[in-house]
Amino acid sequence: MDLKQSDLIRWTLVETSHPGNVGSAARALKTMGFGDLRLVKPKTQAIAQEAEAIALASGAQDVLEASEEFDSLEQAVAGCSLVIGLTSRDREFGPPALDWPSAQKLITQTTQTQAQVAIVFGPERTGLENHHLSLCTHRVWLEANPDYPSLNLAQALMVCAYTLREALQGQQFTGAGTTSEPAADLADPAAIAAMLEHWREGLIAIDYLDPNNPKKLMPRLQALFARSRLQKEEIDLLRGIAKQMLLRK
Repeated sequence: MDLKQSDLIRWTLVETSHPGNVGSAARALKTMGFGDLRLVKPKTQAIAQEAEAIALASGAQDVLEASEEFDSLEQAVAGCSLVIGLTSRDREFGPPALDWPSAQKLITQTTQTQAQVAIVFGPERTGLENHHLSLCTHRVWLEANPDYPSLNLAQALMVCAYTLREALQGQQFTGAGTTSEPAADLADPAAIAAMLEHWREGLIAIDYLDPNNPKKLMPRLQALFARSRLQKEEIDLLRGIAKQMLLRK
């Protein structure tokens, strides 16, 4: 496996409650040749240093020690061209949905261009919320028993790490995974979220959006832009439009 490609992938755990899941995640990542573990607002500060995390890491303490904690998901995925949010729940709005095999192909294509990728897992009890998914370019599910589609956080991460390792190795030998779209030119989700907030203010300024009765306008715009895979220069164009709307206030 091309280690440079594996280093481009950020494994991101959001609001994790149990130190054991963090340790098990570190063990799974090291076993499969990955190492970039990011922790967003864990329920316990310095959760990677908890005794249970260290015990369940079982020799992957270097991954724990190298892990980073962030105050927000925006910070953890900043600069990523592709952000995959793992969720088993269907949503009315949000980023485009993909199955995991399709997501693997997209990840391998993106890392071939040396662009950063984040794979995001939600809290153990609730999973990713809509505000988390608003920072994802895609929402992805793992195929499981429809009568019991429940995976432990560490189990889900291990499944993804194992199959993604296979996908990267297969691409190395077949030469597959080329893409015509330069991923490095794609806007990261944080930039898109900031643009959408700019648009919200602009739409209020021209009386197109009633802040007291917004209905579903902004979620629909968010879903539209998520499907478009906006480039950085397009963000600048859209923010220019929002600026003109605000000038009419």
